[in-house]
Amino acid sequence: MLNNLLIIAPEYFTFVKDQTEAISRYFQNIQVFVRYNPFAELSAIWPFRDLDTFRLDRRVSIVDLPANVHITPTPLYYLPLDYNYKVLGKTHYRKICGYVSRNDLKGGIVHAHHTWSAGYVGARLKEEHDVPFVVTAHGYDIYSLPFKDAEWRAKIEYVLNTADHIITVSQSNLACIKKLDVSTPVTVIPNGFRSDLFYPRDTSECRRALNLPQDKKIILTVGNLEHVKGQKYLVEAIWRITRERKDVLCVIVGAGKLHASLERQIHSLGLEDYIMLACGKPHDEISLWMNACDLFVLPSLNEGNPTVMFETLGCGKPFVGTKVGGVPEVITSDDYGLLVEPADPEDLAEKILVALDCKWDREAILTYAERFTWENIAKEVMCVYDQVLRMRS
Repeated sequence: MLNNLLIIAPEYFTFVKDQTEAISRYFQNIQVFVRYNPFAELSAIWPFRDLDTFRLDRRVSIVDLPANVHITPTPLYYLPLDYNYKVLGKTHYRKICGYVSRNDLKGGIVHAHHTWSAGYVGARLKEEHDVPFVVTAHGYDIYSLPFKDAEWRAKIEYVLNTADHIITVSQSNLACIKKLDVSTPVTVIPNGFRSDLFYPRDTSECRRALNLPQDKKIILTVGNLEHVKGQKYLVEAIWRITRERKDVLCVIVGAGKLHASLERQIHSLGLEDYIMLACGKPHDEISLWMNACDLFVLPSLNEGNPTVMFETLGCGKPFVGTKVGGVPEVITSDDYGLLVEPADPEDLAEKILVALDCKWDREAILTYAERFTWENIAKEVMCVYDQVLRMRS
């Protein structure tokens, strides 16, 4: 068993939480520093949907927290502007220094989730304390941020080159890293799912629990209501589908700034009887919604390696998703789901109709999903840690 793991992340929810808790059995102590912006707490008083998903209670989940995992929220005040985000790295590092002692780092590893600003903090801790440093590049932080301008490119290259090892979640992300001037070794390790939470349940019982109709084909999507998630294209696809069949209900689970816009779109297309905006739900409730559906759809315009994809497969449900990020690397066969072009509601509607009529082999989906349990993903992460420690010994 290893001594200490220090994790720096912008959230402790879903993939960071699940991966951390899967590897917790290999460490005596894990300290997690979660960055949050106290300005977002205003959404608890005023209805600022843009801020709601950034509130601390939406960024941290301590449900079933292992005894050796300790969470420290790290408050950082900043405005959501590019300049403020660029200087956030130094502010974040100074804040972490106020919490971290040499004892916290002794005989341990620093693992930063996302290249900025967590990755910058990890890089500085390595330089100042000579501690092994691993960074995971997840999505926007690698497929977009370093390509915004020369300053961003230099910042992200500094983080990646300072790291002892880079983990990224898809071959698509790896291709982005290869476009940068980076010499650090990279390992592709996908996200995963909690097999104790996402597993097959009786569809009828789940529908009764959620007060969903038994006589409809239910199409589900889960994600923050923001442009990159592509929900507006799903709404348009449902409009096309209802011209051919009326037995469908699309459930959109998520919160965010596009809620009102989607409501208007649904109303303008006359889809009130066919689309349900279910708002945000606790992560431990999502498995109920997945088991209640016939089909999961992810209409995103871009992705890293979406956790909901693995969770869907873990419930034995077919997945229809856009050909972005790591999605095509996982949905490699029509036995598990179908792929569609992004921002193409006509193609999306066609594939949903095909999927609704398909006789899916649940056991084949479940067998395939087994490789993506967090228990198995944790073993791959530990191999990276072992490699880093051997190289430094």
